[in-house]
Amino acid sequence: MTEQKSPLAVVPEETPGHGLLKGKKVVVTAAAGTGIGFSAARRAALEGADVLVSDFHERRMNEARDALAAEFPDQQIESLTCNVQSTADVDALIAGAAEKLGRIDVLINNAGLGGETELVDMTDEDWDRVLDITLNGTFRATRAALRYFRDAEHNGVIVNNASVLGWRAQRAQAHYAAAKAGVMALTRCSAIEGADYGVRINAIAPSIARHKFLEKSASAELLDELAAKEAFGRAADVWEVAAAIAMLASDYTTYLTGEVVSISSQRA
Repeated sequence: MTEQKSPLAVVPEETPGHGLLKGKKVVVTAAAGTGIGFSAARRAALEGADVLVSDFHERRMNEARDALAAEFPDQQIESLTCNVQSTADVDALIAGAAEKLGRIDVLINNAGLGGETELVDMTDEDWDRVLDITLNGTFRATRAALRYFRDAEHNGVIVNNASVLGWRAQRAQAHYAAAKAGVMALTRCSAIEGADYGVRINAIAPSIARHKFLEKSASAELLDELAAKEAFGRAADVWEVAAAIAMLASDYTTYLTGEVVSISSQRA
């Protein structure tokens, strides 16, 4: 018997902007390339925000900035390089973004690193690199942003990019899953402290959103298999994930903090 395809198996057209972030100043880490970071930066601009994109790879970052500036000529689009493995870089990013944009309203922590490695074959270096970029990088940026919001006495929002692997088991993903589970815990705990400074902190947990960068770090066979397990029979488009980030960054979620929102149609 042939399994019936879901009516939602086709990616819908991107929802137009509705001014959810109009007048806001948004900073996005790891925003170069074709992944969730760039899509989140583009969605923020689509919703009316001025945006600063950051990335470790300067050329790709500048290409992302130029693409956004061309699409949104009436908004301020800036860029700053940052290696989230460096406390000095992260602190300079937050200070520089506040200077370039005039202030910061939203920080989107997107930087992360994955890969497929069986635990028995994993080196200390494999483990440390994934944890340092994905978890420690989010910690460094959250810490710097909280200090900024505290000292500026200015309310703000932080949205972290976690993953359903923070909850679910998947072979050869021990380092990445541990890091993303850490991002979830960091989100919950930092949100309690952030409330003291008028800062809301939430996270998204996508299941699978296919893009060129992801296809470099995981096999096509695995990605096809994961997509097939989704209730819709497909992976998310990056804009669908970015739209959820924009919602969490907006005033539509003013009574939501310390939460992790699953962006997933995967069957239990």
